[in-house]
Formats: sequence, structure tokens, C-alpha cells
Amino acid sequence: MKRRFSLRLFIGALALSLYSSAALTKTGYAVHYSDFYHGKTTASSEIFDQNKLTAAHYKIKFGSRVKVTNLENNRSIIVTINDRMAKSSKNIIDVSKSAAERLGFVKQGRTSVSLEILD
Repeated sequence: MKRRFSLRLFIGALALSLYSSAALTKTGYAVHYSDFYHGKTTASSEIFDQNKLTAAHYKIKFGSRVKVTNLENNRSIIVTINDRMAKSSKNIIDVSKSAAERLGFVKQGRTSVSLEILD
């Protein structure tokens, strides 16, 4: 009986971990903030600094670290969520200008990305 319970528990935990990791990766479009927002207050009450590696998302909690990978050139960075964006946006994340520079899409303004929530 104990062995059967342990096996069920193990299978359940394995299924949950596979489901969780799949749920933590998203793909879509990223854009970067306009220079207009530099120095303005974010939804988390921080002052937005375009030189920091920060981002906005409609749902991910403030302070979460997210790995953003540009799918067009495979460059990746880690940003901290400190702002909100409209849920109705066609983009999945807005990143700071510094983040966009490191990802290599400042001149384009928009690119395809994948997001991986790290914490």
C-alpha cells in the first residue's frame, strides 16, 4: 500500500513539475518603452530608469526575474518586472531601452521573444 501511494505521489509531482515548467515559458512580441517614460513612476511605485534592465507585464508579479530571449538573434537577458502593461496589448512584454539594446532590437522597435519566469 505504501509503495503504491509513493509511486502515485512521485508521478503526480513529476506531472506537476512538467506542467509548471511549460506554463512558465511564453512566446510573443516585445517592445521597448519610449524615452517619454524615463523618470516617471511605474505601477510598482519605482521611478522608471531606461538604463536599468526592467520590464512591464500585465500579470507577472513585481520583483520577478524573467529571462527574455530575442528569437531573431538568440540574445538573452534577465529583467525585473516593475511595471504593468495593458492586458489587451498585442505584446507580451515591454522592456526598458537598455534591455532592448542588449537584445538587439532598439531600431526595430519590436521583436519576437520567449519569456521564462525564473522566480
